[in-house]
Amino acid sequence: MIRALWSSRAAMNAQQEKLDSVSNNISNANTVGYKREDVSFQDLVYETLNRKGTPTGGNNTDTLINGTGVKATNWLRDTSQGSLKETGQNTDLALDGEGFFRVTLPDGSKAYERSGSFNIDSAGEIVDKNGNRLDVALTEEGANMLSSGTVLTTDNFAVKENGDVYLAVDNNGSKSSLLYGKINIYNPVGQNSLRSIGENLYVPSAGATVNITTDVSIMQGFVELSNVDMGKEMTDMIVAQRAFELSSRTLKTADEMWGLVNSMKGR
Repeated sequence: MIRALWSSRAAMNAQQEKLDSVSNNISNANTVGYKREDVSFQDLVYETLNRKGTPTGGNNTDTLINGTGVKATNWLRDTSQGSLKETGQNTDLALDGEGFFRVTLPDGSKAYERSGSFNIDSAGEIVDKNGNRLDVALTEEGANMLSSGTVLTTDNFAVKENGDVYLAVDNNGSKSSLLYGKINIYNPVGQNSLRSIGENLYVPSAGATVNITTDVSIMQGFVELSNVDMGKEMTDMIVAQRAFELSSRTLKTADEMWGLVNSMKGR
């Protein structure tokens, strides 16, 4: 009975984490660039019943085992691409393929994100919704333009699929397009190379390697929607709730049995 209590508690804790992940996914279903999370489960200790003092119902006791439940282990992030939505906004960028934008945080550290809903700040730089600056590798000509006060606005630049940024400038009444810089896209090596720090941002895990990738296209005027499937999340929530309810009933039944045993001993 004690083993049953332990197994039920472990199962309830595991299903609670599953419900936490489902609720987090549902709450971020409309977050641009969000990647859904899931919880993996692992069996706890199994023990054979082939021992003295353990009643069995058959002769083949080698295959009879008793488990102690499951536990939740790692939260896994589904990095599959969400659908692309056209916005018509010049500052919106979406990635078609695997990879991440790299941004500079206020403290100077680097982080990565899939969300491409950008703006232009007062300094003429591309920033995300939290003010983190998108890393753009300036050409020599781009650096000269920046130092001379020619900066990006919401409608004077174009981003090619390979990441090249062209700036429209006025030369004595004639318009020309000059290569301003390049937006490099980065891809981590390994499934769990990035860890979330909130606000749709990721940083490399200890010892992880993040390399520049060219096997991706940047789509200007688009954003990538979250990859949350509401149908799947609702199904997972119902399954987790039913499993949690079943384990709680096991605890209730065991508690009633303990109460019955105690009342019999008290007589």
